[in-house]
Amino acid sequence: MRLFLVALLLLWSGGASAVTLKLEGNATQGGLMIGHTEPGATVSLDGKTLRPTPQGDFVFGFGRDAPAKAVLVVDKDGARETHEIEVTPRQWQIQEVKGLPPETVTPPPELEARIIRENALLTAARDTDSNDTDFLKPFAWPAEGPVSGVFGSQRVLNGTPKAPHAGLDIAAPEGAPVHAAAGGVVTLAEHDLFYTGGTVMIDHGHGLSTIYVHMSKVLVKVGDHVRQGAPIGAVGKTGRASGPHLHFGASWFSVKLDPALLLPAR
Repeated sequence: MRLFLVALLLLWSGGASAVTLKLEGNATQGGLMIGHTEPGATVSLDGKTLRPTPQGDFVFGFGRDAPAKAVLVVDKDGARETHEIEVTPRQWQIQEVKGLPPETVTPPPELEARIIRENALLTAARDTDSNDTDFLKPFAWPAEGPVSGVFGSQRVLNGTPKAPHAGLDIAAPEGAPVHAAAGGVVTLAEHDLFYTGGTVMIDHGHGLSTIYVHMSKVLVKVGDHVRQGAPIGAVGKTGRASGPHLHFGASWFSVKLDPALLLPAR
Protein backbone atom coordinates (compact mmCIF):
# COMPACT_ATOMS: atom_id res chain seq x y z
CA MET A 1 0.00 0.00 0.00
CA ARG A 2 1.26 3.44 -0.89
CA LEU A 3 -0.17 6.50 0.84
CA PHE A 4 -0.17 9.55 -1.40
CA LEU A 5 -0.73 12.92 0.28
CA VAL A 6 -0.05 16.26 -1.32
CA ALA A 7 -1.00 19.86 -0.70
CA LEU A 8 -0.49 22.13 -3.68
CA LEU A 9 -0.97 25.85 -4.16
CA LEU A 10 -2.74 26.68 -7.41
CA LEU A 11 -1.99 30.27 -8.33
CA TRP A 12 -4.84 32.18 -9.90
CA SER A 13 -4.45 34.88 -12.54
CA GLY A 14 -2.72 37.93 -11.12
CA GLY A 15 -1.33 35.97 -8.16
CA ALA A 16 -3.72 37.68 -5.73
CA SER A 17 -5.46 34.52 -4.60
CA ALA A 18 -4.61 30.87 -4.15
CA VAL A 19 -6.53 27.66 -3.64
CA THR A 20 -5.28 24.52 -1.90
CA LEU A 21 -5.58 21.13 -3.58
CA LYS A 22 -5.24 18.15 -1.24
CA LEU A 23 -5.14 14.51 -2.34
CA GLU A 24 -4.96 11.51 -0.05
CA GLY A 25 -5.30 7.79 -0.53
CA ASN A 26 -3.41 5.24 -2.60
CA ALA A 27 -1.79 6.40 -5.83
CA THR A 28 -1.35 2.84 -7.05
CA GLN A 29 -3.08 0.41 -9.36
CA GLY A 30 -6.40 -0.46 -7.73
CA GLY A 31 -6.17 2.53 -5.41
CA LEU A 32 -8.74 5.15 -4.40
CA MET A 33 -8.01 8.86 -4.00
CA ILE A 34 -9.98 11.49 -2.11
CA GLY A 35 -9.44 15.10 -3.13
CA HIS A 36 -10.36 18.50 -1.78
CA THR A 37 -10.20 21.79 -3.60
CA GLU A 38 -11.72 25.25 -3.50
CA PRO A 39 -15.55 25.24 -3.69
CA GLY A 40 -16.62 26.14 -7.21
CA ALA A 41 -13.51 24.74 -8.90
CA THR A 42 -13.86 22.29 -11.79
CA VAL A 43 -11.78 19.10 -11.80
CA SER A 44 -10.99 16.48 -14.45
CA LEU A 45 -8.89 13.33 -14.48
CA ASP A 46 -7.40 12.20 -17.82
CA GLY A 47 -10.14 14.15 -19.60
CA LYS A 48 -13.00 12.76 -17.48
CA THR A 49 -14.93 15.49 -15.66
CA LEU A 50 -15.22 14.92 -11.93
CA ARG A 51 -17.97 16.42 -9.80
CA PRO A 52 -16.77 18.01 -6.56
CA THR A 53 -19.27 18.48 -3.76
CA PRO A 54 -20.30 22.05 -2.88
CA GLN A 55 -17.54 21.89 -0.25
CA GLY A 56 -14.93 20.91 -2.88
CA ASP A 57 -14.56 17.19 -2.07
CA PHE A 58 -14.16 14.67 -4.90
CA VAL A 59 -13.15 11.06 -5.46
CA PHE A 60 -11.50 8.99 -8.19
CA GLY A 61 -9.71 5.67 -8.57
CA PHE A 62 -7.20 3.71 -10.62
CA GLY A 63 -7.91 0.32 -12.19
CA ARG A 64 -5.81 -2.82 -11.98
CA ASP A 65 -3.95 -2.00 -15.19
CA ALA A 66 -3.87 1.79 -14.87
CA PRO A 67 -0.96 3.49 -16.67
CA ALA A 68 1.99 4.93 -14.77
CA LYS A 69 0.77 8.52 -14.89
CA ALA A 70 -2.56 10.28 -14.56
CA VAL A 71 -3.27 13.94 -15.28
CA LEU A 72 -5.46 15.94 -12.90
CA VAL A 73 -6.66 19.35 -14.09
CA VAL A 74 -8.16 21.94 -11.73
CA ASP A 75 -9.74 25.16 -13.00
CA LYS A 76 -10.94 28.05 -10.87
CA ASP A 77 -12.26 31.25 -12.42
CA GLY A 78 -10.29 30.66 -15.61
CA ALA A 79 -6.98 29.78 -13.94
CA ARG A 80 -6.08 26.27 -15.10
CA GLU A 81 -3.54 24.10 -13.30
CA THR A 82 -2.36 20.67 -14.48
CA HIS A 83 -0.81 18.09 -12.16
CA GLU A 84 0.68 14.70 -12.94
CA ILE A 85 0.08 11.85 -10.50
CA GLU A 86 2.53 8.95 -10.51
CA VAL A 87 0.63 5.67 -10.26
CA THR A 88 2.67 2.90 -8.63
CA PRO A 89 2.52 -0.42 -10.55
CA ARG A 90 1.85 -3.69 -8.75
CA GLN A 91 2.64 -7.35 -9.32
CA TRP A 92 -0.33 -9.69 -9.69
CA GLN A 93 -0.68 -13.39 -8.92
CA ILE A 94 -1.15 -15.50 -12.06
CA GLN A 95 -2.25 -19.13 -11.74
CA GLU A 96 -2.46 -21.56 -14.67
CA VAL A 97 -4.86 -24.50 -14.43
CA LYS A 98 -5.07 -27.15 -17.14
CA GLY A 99 -7.25 -30.18 -17.81
CA LEU A 100 -10.56 -28.71 -16.63
CA PRO A 101 -13.83 -29.91 -18.22
CA PRO A 102 -14.83 -27.28 -20.85
CA GLU A 103 -18.24 -26.67 -19.26
CA THR A 104 -16.59 -25.43 -16.06
CA VAL A 105 -14.56 -22.86 -18.01
CA THR A 106 -17.13 -21.51 -20.48
CA PRO A 107 -20.88 -21.25 -19.70
CA PRO A 108 -23.19 -23.04 -22.14
CA PRO A 109 -24.50 -20.89 -25.04
CA GLU A 110 -28.11 -21.10 -23.85
CA LEU A 111 -27.18 -18.98 -20.81
CA GLU A 112 -25.69 -16.15 -22.88
CA ALA A 113 -28.84 -13.99 -22.88
CA ARG A 114 -29.21 -14.33 -19.11
CA ILE A 115 -25.58 -13.40 -18.49
CA ILE A 116 -25.83 -10.34 -20.75
CA ARG A 117 -29.00 -9.20 -18.98
CA GLU A 118 -27.47 -9.62 -15.54
CA ASN A 119 -24.25 -7.85 -16.52
CA ALA A 120 -26.38 -4.91 -17.65
CA LEU A 121 -27.94 -4.74 -14.17
CA LEU A 122 -24.49 -4.61 -12.57
CA THR A 123 -23.27 -1.97 -15.01
CA ALA A 124 -26.32 0.23 -14.40
CA ALA A 125 -25.81 0.05 -10.63
CA ARG A 126 -22.11 0.96 -10.95
CA ASP A 127 -23.02 3.96 -13.12
CA THR A 128 -24.96 5.57 -10.26
CA ASP A 129 -23.73 9.11 -9.65
CA SER A 130 -25.48 10.37 -6.52
CA ASN A 131 -24.76 13.35 -4.28
CA ASP A 132 -24.17 11.15 -1.21
CA THR A 133 -20.90 11.76 0.62
CA ASP A 134 -20.46 8.50 2.53
CA PHE A 135 -17.32 7.95 0.41
CA LEU A 136 -15.58 10.49 2.69
CA LYS A 137 -15.91 8.27 5.78
CA PRO A 138 -13.65 5.33 6.76
CA PHE A 139 -14.80 1.88 5.64
CA ALA A 140 -15.16 -1.23 7.83
CA TRP A 141 -14.76 -4.95 7.15
CA PRO A 142 -18.05 -6.45 5.91
CA ALA A 143 -17.48 -9.92 7.39
CA GLU A 144 -15.26 -11.80 9.79
CA GLY A 145 -12.82 -14.39 8.50
CA PRO A 146 -9.45 -14.87 6.83
CA VAL A 147 -8.75 -13.50 3.36
CA SER A 148 -8.83 -16.35 0.85
CA GLY A 149 -8.59 -14.40 -2.41
CA VAL A 150 -7.04 -11.07 -3.34
CA PHE A 151 -7.73 -8.35 -5.88
CA GLY A 152 -5.97 -8.50 -9.22
CA SER A 153 -5.08 -12.19 -9.24
CA GLN A 154 -5.82 -14.05 -12.46
CA ARG A 155 -6.33 -17.62 -13.57
CA VAL A 156 -5.47 -19.08 -16.96
CA LEU A 157 -7.88 -21.97 -17.47
CA ASN A 158 -7.02 -24.51 -20.16
CA GLY A 159 -4.81 -21.87 -21.75
CA THR A 160 -7.51 -19.15 -21.75
CA PRO A 161 -6.85 -16.09 -19.53
CA LYS A 162 -9.93 -15.30 -17.46
CA ALA A 163 -10.95 -11.91 -16.10
CA PRO A 164 -8.78 -10.79 -13.16
CA HIS A 165 -10.26 -11.21 -9.71
CA ALA A 166 -12.08 -7.96 -9.01
CA GLY A 167 -12.39 -8.12 -5.24
CA LEU A 168 -11.44 -9.59 -1.90
CA ASP A 169 -12.62 -13.04 -0.79
CA ILE A 170 -13.33 -13.50 2.92
CA ALA A 171 -13.69 -17.10 4.05
CA ALA A 172 -16.53 -17.61 6.51
CA PRO A 173 -19.11 -20.27 7.36
CA GLU A 174 -22.36 -20.33 5.44
CA GLY A 175 -24.91 -18.12 7.17
CA ALA A 176 -22.36 -15.82 8.82
CA PRO A 177 -23.54 -12.19 8.82
CA VAL A 178 -22.55 -9.71 6.13
CA HIS A 179 -22.57 -6.00 7.00
CA ALA A 180 -22.44 -2.80 4.96
CA ALA A 181 -18.84 -1.61 4.79
CA ALA A 182 -20.03 2.00 4.71
CA GLY A 183 -23.28 3.90 4.71
CA GLY A 184 -25.15 4.39 1.46
CA VAL A 185 -28.11 3.44 -0.70
CA VAL A 186 -28.77 -0.06 -2.08
CA THR A 187 -28.71 0.09 -5.89
CA LEU A 188 -28.90 -3.65 -6.57
CA ALA A 189 -30.31 -6.56 -4.56
CA GLU A 190 -30.56 -9.87 -6.40
CA HIS A 191 -30.99 -13.36 -4.99
CA ASP A 192 -29.87 -15.54 -7.89
CA LEU A 193 -27.48 -14.09 -10.47
CA PHE A 194 -25.67 -16.68 -12.59
CA TYR A 195 -22.10 -15.75 -11.67
CA THR A 196 -22.58 -14.01 -8.33
CA GLY A 197 -25.69 -15.57 -6.78
CA GLY A 198 -27.05 -13.48 -3.93
CA THR A 199 -25.70 -10.03 -4.71
CA VAL A 200 -26.01 -6.57 -3.16
CA MET A 201 -24.49 -3.30 -4.37
CA ILE A 202 -24.38 -0.13 -2.26
CA ASP A 203 -23.78 3.37 -3.59
CA HIS A 204 -21.62 5.59 -1.36
CA GLY A 205 -21.79 8.67 -3.56
CA HIS A 206 -20.03 10.21 -6.55
CA GLY A 207 -19.52 6.88 -8.31
CA LEU A 208 -18.03 4.89 -5.44
CA SER A 209 -19.85 1.64 -4.71
CA THR A 210 -19.27 -1.68 -2.97
CA ILE A 211 -20.59 -5.11 -3.92
CA TYR A 212 -21.28 -8.22 -1.79
CA VAL A 213 -21.41 -11.53 -3.67
CA HIS A 214 -22.33 -15.24 -3.31
CA MET A 215 -24.63 -14.57 -0.33
CA SER A 216 -27.11 -17.18 0.86
CA LYS A 217 -29.53 -14.48 2.05
CA VAL A 218 -30.20 -10.93 0.87
CA LEU A 219 -31.76 -8.81 3.61
CA VAL A 220 -32.15 -5.47 1.80
CA LYS A 221 -33.92 -4.13 -1.26
CA VAL A 222 -33.15 -1.49 -3.87
CA GLY A 223 -33.62 2.01 -2.46
CA ASP A 224 -32.87 1.09 1.15
CA HIS A 225 -30.66 3.55 3.01
CA VAL A 226 -28.21 1.57 5.13
CA ARG A 227 -25.78 2.72 7.78
CA GLN A 228 -22.28 1.35 8.17
CA GLY A 229 -22.41 -2.04 9.89
CA ALA A 230 -26.06 -2.70 9.04
CA PRO A 231 -26.82 -6.38 8.26
CA ILE A 232 -27.40 -6.79 4.52
CA GLY A 233 -27.14 -10.55 4.02
CA ALA A 234 -25.44 -13.81 4.96
CA VAL A 235 -22.36 -15.59 3.64
CA GLY A 236 -23.09 -18.33 1.12
CA LYS A 237 -21.84 -20.19 -1.92
CA THR A 238 -24.44 -19.14 -4.47
CA GLY A 239 -23.62 -18.46 -8.11
CA ARG A 240 -20.27 -19.73 -9.40
CA ALA A 241 -18.68 -20.42 -6.03
CA SER A 242 -16.93 -23.60 -4.93
CA GLY A 243 -17.43 -23.01 -1.21
CA PRO A 244 -18.89 -20.52 1.26
CA HIS A 245 -17.22 -17.10 1.29
CA LEU A 246 -17.98 -13.45 0.77
CA HIS A 247 -16.62 -11.81 -2.34
CA PHE A 248 -16.34 -8.10 -1.48
CA GLY A 249 -15.64 -5.61 -4.25
CA ALA A 250 -15.38 -1.86 -4.77
CA SER A 251 -15.56 0.32 -7.85
CA TRP A 252 -15.47 3.92 -8.96
CA PHE A 253 -18.06 3.80 -11.72
CA SER A 254 -16.73 1.05 -14.04
CA VAL A 255 -13.20 1.17 -12.58
CA LYS A 256 -12.66 -1.84 -10.32
CA LEU A 257 -10.72 -0.98 -7.15
CA ASP A 258 -8.82 -3.05 -4.60
CA PRO A 259 -11.18 -3.12 -1.59
CA ALA A 260 -8.32 -4.10 0.72
CA LEU A 261 -6.97 -0.56 0.28
CA LEU A 262 -10.24 0.84 1.67
CA LEU A 263 -10.24 -1.28 4.81
CA PRO A 264 -8.39 -0.85 8.13
CA ALA A 265 -5.59 -3.23 9.02
CA ARG A 266 -6.59 -6.10 11.28
